[in-house]
Amino acid sequence: MVSDNELGLFLRVRREALTPAEVGLPTGPRRRAAGLRRSEVAALADVSVEYVTRLEQGRDRHPSPQVLAALAGALRLTASERAHLYRLVKAADPGFNCRGSVTPARAVRPTVQALLDRLEPTAAVLLNRLGDIVAHTAGYDRLVRPIGLLDAAAPNLARFTFTDSRARDAYPDWAHVADEQVAELKTGPFRADPHMAALADELTLTAGDEFTRRVDAVAALAKSTGILRLAHPEAGLLRLAYETLDLSADDDQRLVVHLPADAATSAALDRLNSPRPQPLRLVAG
Repeated sequence: MVSDNELGLFLRVRREALTPAEVGLPTGPRRRAAGLRRSEVAALADVSVEYVTRLEQGRDRHPSPQVLAALAGALRLTASERAHLYRLVKAADPGFNCRGSVTPARAVRPTVQALLDRLEPTAAVLLNRLGDIVAHTAGYDRLVRPIGLLDAAAPNLARFTFTDSRARDAYPDWAHVADEQVAELKTGPFRADPHMAALADELTLTAGDEFTRRVDAVAALAKSTGILRLAHPEAGLLRLAYETLDLSADDDQRLVVHLPADAATSAALDRLNSPRPQPLRLVAG
């Protein structure tokens, strides 16, 4: 059964990712794990160990704003992580869904389309909350069409990653990409959103354990920036720096821009985007 304790999972994952040195605590010789202990988080937040345990185990899902602020400080959360923490507390209320039953947006505002046009030949893609590819630049088409990402009638990043065997060849760091896709799907209300629930049910059936165990283990809030390695059939191995730009809440879409992360990738993309020579044609005299 898929866990619904997203608040507890988020707190635990962030605790385990934070080292004692990062919060000014001694490391000590007898630590079984690199991350903080519950007792250390409790001391930093000035709450009891038992309360931190209850939160992580899902036995308490409604901490006060003061406790949340203390935990956020203890765990050194960023501004976006703090906002997400507060959303998770609201999402613990049964039936809460900040988006209601609004259908994932597929329309592109004219100014957003104009922005995409201005970005050419940069590889940029517009996604809705399900990871559906709503629009993209020609540069993005040249980047991902050869790996098969655009073959489906309605291309979707998560569906391609988990159900298309070509994804494992295209992404040398496939496991990390899969983790990030799950984190992205879980950033909002997840299964409280009927459209997201339908996609999650589909991937549970088609991808099985590769998807479900990540749902149970990967905390929400995907990285908005990073490096993606892509094995391109024509351009070779590329290292792409990506930046994610969220549009307004009314759009419910995000723009992901891919830029070369090194000189070799920059040169490879220049070759990929350069005009292809046209074959000579004989003209009858």
